[in-house]
Amino acid sequence: MTSTQKDQHGARSQRSQEADKPHRRKGEKTYSCDECGKDFTQAGHLKTHQLIHSGVKPYSCDLCGKSFTEAGNLKKHQLIHSGVKPYSCDLCGKSFTEAGSLKKHQLIHSGIKAYSCDLCGKDFTQAGHLERHQLIHSGVKPYSCDLCGKSFTEAGSLKKHQLIHSGIKAYSCDLCGKDFTQAGHLERHQLIHSGVKPYSCDLCGKSFTEAGDLKKHQLIHSGVKPYSCDLCGKSFTQAGDLKKHQLIHSGVKPYSCDLCGKSFTEAGNLKKHQLIHSGVKPYSCDLCGKSFTEAGNLKKHQLIHSGVKPYSCDLCGKSFTKSGNLKTHQLIHSGFKAYSCDLCGKSFTEAGNLKKHQLIHSGFKAYSCELCGKSFTQPGNLKKHQLIHSGVKPYSCDLCGKSFTEAGNLKRHQLIHSGFKAYICDLCGKSFTQAGDLKRHQLFHSGFKA
Repeated sequence: MTSTQKDQHGARSQRSQEADKPHRRKGEKTYSCDECGKDFTQAGHLKTHQLIHSGVKPYSCDLCGKSFTEAGNLKKHQLIHSGVKPYSCDLCGKSFTEAGSLKKHQLIHSGIKAYSCDLCGKDFTQAGHLERHQLIHSGVKPYSCDLCGKSFTEAGSLKKHQLIHSGIKAYSCDLCGKDFTQAGHLERHQLIHSGVKPYSCDLCGKSFTEAGDLKKHQLIHSGVKPYSCDLCGKSFTQAGDLKKHQLIHSGVKPYSCDLCGKSFTEAGNLKKHQLIHSGVKPYSCDLCGKSFTEAGNLKKHQLIHSGVKPYSCDLCGKSFTKSGNLKTHQLIHSGFKAYSCDLCGKSFTEAGNLKKHQLIHSGFKAYSCELCGKSFTQPGNLKKHQLIHSGVKPYSCDLCGKSFTEAGNLKRHQLIHSGFKAYICDLCGKSFTQAGDLKRHQLFHSGFKA
């Protein structure tokens, strides 16, 4: 056999051996991880992935100590500390350290969600996001926190959670000094200071800094509340809100205030409460000067001055600035008062109102006026009282000019001018503008003399 014939024979033999190998289509994932079952198209990718299970992370960040399995991932991470974000979105101005991250972000604006969940129909812009979402349906949470027992579907989620227990908050806001455990949380927070809210609701015009927040908000308009509480039947638009609500029934309040001992189901609620003790109220109303500890509370307050009350009661026509206030009001018409006082039998529609009422029986009045010494069971009542000393009466009646310290008092006064008397005595037929006046009148019929 000549050398040329040998070469031809060798080539045929090689082709024959290749043909004997199982045929693999392009893009097929033939390499599987023995630990978690994840599949890969290339052996190198599987090898890289297996480093996660080994726990070996030889590449560490000099600035924050975070470790990585690959040098490339460390390099990407270091861009966060540099602050350089050369890739910007033309639609919302959001900046990124990598071109790939910008590309992924732009899918949000496109509205294209090519990856759908077979179990619930939820759509995603990226295959990875669908993959993560499907873990929720599996119910498998192999990563547990040693300190509190909370379980997670991903190792990364557990790692992020553990930062809460460590107390380390390495990322600070230059504008307000607020600290965060993660760079992403700081980034989201900084959008508040920018004032940019590129995502608007088509139904009510409310704007949001993030697309996700708009999506959550839109569930309110849909009326769909698929998550219900087994104990009280209350429904929620999101599973997370149901989870938070269920803590109320458990009675577990692991977060306590060092100053007054008040306990909370969530760390965030304790943080908000502690602002009361600090006395710091950086958010002031331009119209009446009232100050607030949170921007959200100021926003809610400003609705009072706007006069806009989009939520109306179908039974009596009373309007409200917030949907929550309407909901609370509707309990009055239902007549259902699930919370009763053990001492006097008085019933309430809300647990909070019962709690406030019980302070009367305790006789404990922790809030005192520095000017006249009068004491109160609640800080709100002291605040109202202090307006008397200030002499400020920002709420005036258009018909007679009489001024009031509170908007509610002006509203009650205006009923006199309207002539509308909705409260009628069953015994003598006399009518009253306010329920309290009717109650006082009924004491005459009972023979009770105060």
